[in-house]
Amino acid sequence: MHSLPTTITETGALLARGEISPVALVQAHLARIAQLDPALNCFITLTPELALQQARQAEQEMRAGAYRGPLHGIPLALKDLFETAGVRTTAGSSFFAEYVPEHDAHVVSKLSDAGAVLLGKTNLHEIALGVTNENPHFGATCNPWDLRCIPGGSSGGSAAALAAGLCLGALGTDTGGSIRIPAALCGVVGLKPTRGRVSLCGVIPLSWNLDHVGPMARSVRDAALLLDVLAGYDPDDPWSVDQPVEDYLTGLEQGVQGWRVALAADDYFTDPAVVDEQVLQAVRQAAQAFAAMGAQVEEAAFPGARQAARTNGLITPSDGAAFHRERLQANPDGFGADVLARLRTGAAYTCTEYSLARQAQAILRHQFGQFFKDYDLLLTPTVPIPAPVRGSADAVERANLLTRFTAPFNLSGLPALSVPCGLTREGLPVGLQLVARPWAEARLLRAGWAFENYQVEHGTAIVYPTISTSRN
Repeated sequence: MHSLPTTITETGALLARGEISPVALVQAHLARIAQLDPALNCFITLTPELALQQARQAEQEMRAGAYRGPLHGIPLALKDLFETAGVRTTAGSSFFAEYVPEHDAHVVSKLSDAGAVLLGKTNLHEIALGVTNENPHFGATCNPWDLRCIPGGSSGGSAAALAAGLCLGALGTDTGGSIRIPAALCGVVGLKPTRGRVSLCGVIPLSWNLDHVGPMARSVRDAALLLDVLAGYDPDDPWSVDQPVEDYLTGLEQGVQGWRVALAADDYFTDPAVVDEQVLQAVRQAAQAFAAMGAQVEEAAFPGARQAARTNGLITPSDGAAFHRERLQANPDGFGADVLARLRTGAAYTCTEYSLARQAQAILRHQFGQFFKDYDLLLTPTVPIPAPVRGSADAVERANLLTRFTAPFNLSGLPALSVPCGLTREGLPVGLQLVARPWAEARLLRAGWAFENYQVEHGTAIVYPTISTSRN
């Protein structure tokens, strides 16, 4: 195989027609991982034997006419928070370094039933509490666009692996932006569905009240294919919601003609002291693209975002400190310095502060819902700045900056999608965040697909980088 197909959509069609072999496909990805991952450090655990076993099974089934669908034989990677039977699940933590679950997470079982192939478990910011992916226990993950830079986090290994072509799709989790931030900084697609849309069962938690599971991919259609498999009610998950599931591919290509689209334009989203001018310019150009596609675009204030981000920033470490309370008490030095600081901050909040935060969450969720009675879509930058250099700032401060535009939609549980919207002069990706009303993932993906294809048609879509095998 001289060159690897780059998307699930393209690869699935080739597999279904028998033009490529699942085994050869997996072997090619494993070879690429062997070549590039020493420089990138995307994976904590590789599963080559399992991957080849699953690929051989997929090949036999396809030859026998037992085709399972568009994920059959597709090589995927999982953030190392998802429990995998017989395969260690570390959560990027020294405490879980040798943890080998007996059962698969619910979504892992769904992917297995769809015939997907597991290449391995990807690196993350320790216990998912951070956005740099500079992990003191398993090493830092590098950004494929510039190895000196962070990939974002906490799902940074998944995003970097996708950008480097080490897998065709991946799973991430998102508590304050952990799918969308690395998607933006690595130039891939990342979807945080509505809270309760995808099961959390078998996912090591950070915040019981804010965690989301979602797909990461190299195209919007691929994200839709993954969500088609992942979405649905799980009676074993207390946070799952029994809401009808749409077919995310039907209507994907119908466009945004006549939609009312808001471009977030208040100071919180445009402050030049915080938001890089190149990021702002790219998002403004994206808004112009939506207008050119027939949407009615208008600048609008999105009130409450600042309070929502701050409230999310209180609940996240508080819930994390609650989940890790025994480890925090027995062996605090087992945590990295930045994670320990955030957990101690979370543990120090009073019951009154936490109660008021939960009250604010309910009020803001209602307020945000009212906003989407007037608009079909909200556009914001995904993150305020391009990928910064590793080790160049305090990790806690960096988390506050990079979650500025993503965290409000964890607090509210609204679905949000990050798609690439160009490159900076330095050649680093910029992410556009699209937000919609609850359970509107199909419309969100439809808008993302329209924008993605507009860029292709106008020659502004990003081209993935060639990665040096020497680590900077």
